[in-house]
Amino acid sequence: MALFTCCFEPVEFPEFLDTFIQKCTDPSCCCGCCSALRPRYKRLVDNIFPVNPEDGLVKSNMEKLTFYSLSSPDKLDRIGEYLYQKASKDINRKRYKFVEIAMEAMDILLQACHAQTTLNLFVESFLRMVQKLLEDSNPNLQILATNSFVKFANINEDTPSYHRRYDFFISKFSSMCHGNNENIELRDSIRLAGIKGVQGVIRKTVSDDLVENIWEKQHMEKIVPSLLFNMQSGDLTPVEDATAVTPPVLAEEVLRELVGRASFGHIRSVLKPLLSHLDRHELWVPNTFAIHTFRIVMISIQPQYSYTVVETLMQHLDSNFKSSPKTRTSLAVVLSKIIAIAAGESVGPSALDIINNLLTHLRTSVSTTSEITPEESQYQEALINALGEFANHHPDYQKIEIMLFIMNTVPDLSKKSKGDQMLQNILLKSLLKVGTQYSTVSFEKAFPASFLQPLLKMARAPHDPTRIIVMQIFQALLDRHQNEKVLSAVSIKPYAALSQETPSRSDIIFTHKYGANIMQALIDSMALSDKLDSLTSSYNTAALLIVEMACGETVQEFLLFILGIQQVATTSDDLSVIHKCCLNIIAMALLTLIARVTGINSLLEYAQKIIEDRKQEATYFLPPLLDSRKSNKTYNLSLPHLAIDKMALAECLQSAGMDFNRLQTGVPYSLNQMDNPGHRHSWVESVSNTMTQRNSSADLTAYNGDADSISSSPGVSKKALAPEYTVDAMKRYLAEPSESVKKEQLEKQKQIVRTFRESDFEELMRRTEPKHDVIQNRLNDLFNSLAIDNKTPQSTTSQNEKPIYETNFPELFYY
Repeated sequence: MALFTCCFEPVEFPEFLDTFIQKCTDPSCCCGCCSALRPRYKRLVDNIFPVNPEDGLVKSNMEKLTFYSLSSPDKLDRIGEYLYQKASKDINRKRYKFVEIAMEAMDILLQACHAQTTLNLFVESFLRMVQKLLEDSNPNLQILATNSFVKFANINEDTPSYHRRYDFFISKFSSMCHGNNENIELRDSIRLAGIKGVQGVIRKTVSDDLVENIWEKQHMEKIVPSLLFNMQSGDLTPVEDATAVTPPVLAEEVLRELVGRASFGHIRSVLKPLLSHLDRHELWVPNTFAIHTFRIVMISIQPQYSYTVVETLMQHLDSNFKSSPKTRTSLAVVLSKIIAIAAGESVGPSALDIINNLLTHLRTSVSTTSEITPEESQYQEALINALGEFANHHPDYQKIEIMLFIMNTVPDLSKKSKGDQMLQNILLKSLLKVGTQYSTVSFEKAFPASFLQPLLKMARAPHDPTRIIVMQIFQALLDRHQNEKVLSAVSIKPYAALSQETPSRSDIIFTHKYGANIMQALIDSMALSDKLDSLTSSYNTAALLIVEMACGETVQEFLLFILGIQQVATTSDDLSVIHKCCLNIIAMALLTLIARVTGINSLLEYAQKIIEDRKQEATYFLPPLLDSRKSNKTYNLSLPHLAIDKMALAECLQSAGMDFNRLQTGVPYSLNQMDNPGHRHSWVESVSNTMTQRNSSADLTAYNGDADSISSSPGVSKKALAPEYTVDAMKRYLAEPSESVKKEQLEKQKQIVRTFRESDFEELMRRTEPKHDVIQNRLNDLFNSLAIDNKTPQSTTSQNEKPIYETNFPELFYY
């Protein structure tokens, strides 16, 4: 190694004349005057350093160096290299003040020359110097280097960089995020510097596709846990001083930025180390931090990618199926908290896919446990809540699709194993959760046939819990005016807070089409158990049905329904005495309710009369319901004079000026009558069916006995219409053919066909002659008087000739 060095370089000889008189500042220089022979950029760099390091950077000389750099950009790389060499020597000599001056000069040159095309050459020296400072154990130098790197990261470079790598910076900044210095203030400063450095790396690499891919696994496994480590060390409650930047606050900000910059292909790169960190540090129980973190992710992520987060979390739940119920419950709760955010972007198949995944987890939970523990039950409830939250943020038409989808996954009632029963209840609870989120406007849309039929089948399930859930589903969809809680108690007293509205035409049509099926299912459900909760839920559903649908056009159906409940209590031999008393109580309560809802005073007076009589003789026929477990008394059920009378109800309707024909001729509902004759279609369907059945008059076998020709048919008399001659009465008459009417019409058709086939021609002629001689004679007298009054001499009518209007023309038999 040479003992002396000379600063003279022959290449820089032209600069010698400019600074010949200057002295050499390098202590190892061989002579005092050779500074004139040193390169100009070195002299300018040397001049920015003061004699006393405490004085800081020499500003005037720094301006000269900056101007020289701008005017001679080709010297930038040499300036950077020279500054790096000086800083390295100062670091080795522990002259940290000079190192800070060198770093400050680097920052100024970087900011001033960032538009130069040769900046890439200077950046290499800059990054080497930053790395040199970060490698030192002095925390102040690490913080200084980090701040310089952040300034560099905020510069938008015009020229791409092909050969830069940031592996060291990612590792070093991540390790700084985990700083554990005993001095809390210094520790927080180091952590803040590390988080800022990570943020700088993210900004520098995400925007430049030519540099290292920061989304790779080895980088994300360092960055994401570092951010989460700082976030979990802070308080999740809002900070009063929003201006104070702490490691948790800054880490949360960087995580938001990282997730927000992630594209669809990079989301999972962030989520996998996030889930691994929560697993490794057991942060699922309690799950406060997990919920907070995933909410940040869901809010920061691009909306169209939010479905990926839900899908990834579900897959993680799959992989944890052997974990403790508490862990799985916490995962499900986190899912329920964030799934609503993803719901808005999930439509069509993606929405049903999420529902299917949730149902799969529910089925797995039921199938893997022989007995439901409280912890496992909490897990299932969390999944159901997640399903409900997801459905709640979808439009109503999609909620109907979701309910149909869930209903199709419920096991058949024929499967009576304990596991299937548990699965039925769990899936029906899921259906109920969605139903409670649905806002019913039209019953026709809320109860499509494909959904109503299996639901009615479930209402006849032999297990009480299943039936109760089904009734709750009906209540959720029927209750449009929030009357469910008001009607939850069986009572004959007026409901003070009852809210109601006149049913629309579509609701009335729905009642005509499906009301009988629903009421039949309710009767079957009431007859299956005498438990109070089961009977009360059935009553609640029936009461809501009456409040929402009862009116003058449907009151007869509901009265037949009430009579059917009473008839089951009277005629069924399989029911206990307590059960029969409860059915009589329900029938009485529903009768008073329908009288008040429809405003039929005569019906209400009749109900009050029965109530008074029962108070005198049989209080066990009045609310509240009797509990079979607490009642040991004997009751007399043979009290026909205290029963609701069908003819008396018809008289009440008649006295109110309402149609009572259906109630008078109809049959009350009975048990296990799956195809109830009360099921009717709208009058439009009836008329259209009649019209399509009409054929030519020559086809006697298809003759259907039209109303206009009944009076002239042999041996058939015209049926009298209902006494209420209104348009609605006519529609009901056409729309409501009962089985007995259908049979009667069919018999008439057969009789007409038989008559025309078997009788001879003279008999047919005789039967079609006018039989009303009194009316005919009266008409003849009127025509004769008119003919005499108008007689003129030009009349050519012979006295012996029979008038044309007296001739009977059996035109049906003229050919």
